[in-house]
Amino acid sequence: MTTPDTRTTDLPALGRELLDQAGANAPGRAARTLPSPGPGLRQTLIALRTGAELAEHDSPGTATLHVLQGRVRLVAGEETVELPAGRLGAIPPRRHGLHADEDAVVLLTVVSG
Repeated sequence: MTTPDTRTTDLPALGRELLDQAGANAPGRAARTLPSPGPGLRQTLIALRTGAELAEHDSPGTATLHVLQGRVRLVAGEETVELPAGRLGAIPPRRHGLHADEDAVVLLTVVSG
């Protein structure tokens, strides 16, 4: 949840909220874009229930994925990177997908511009 006027976000609380929403959605996922800390940067908190995935899609450009909770697999072609909680990984600059091996909350940070 975002605290009014301070532009801070309680990521664990928002992650729990999104995991609850993801459990109520058939695809098993939910997301929220956070208030922008400045031009050229976009951050989205994504919750995925065990077994849920983001199907293969184009790269957003320069981006990272920080796993806050759970475990995910980032798949790009023949390459698979396992990311447990606490890991930060670069998003490959090509088509890729994301699979949740267990309930997960990840922070996607994209540089735009």
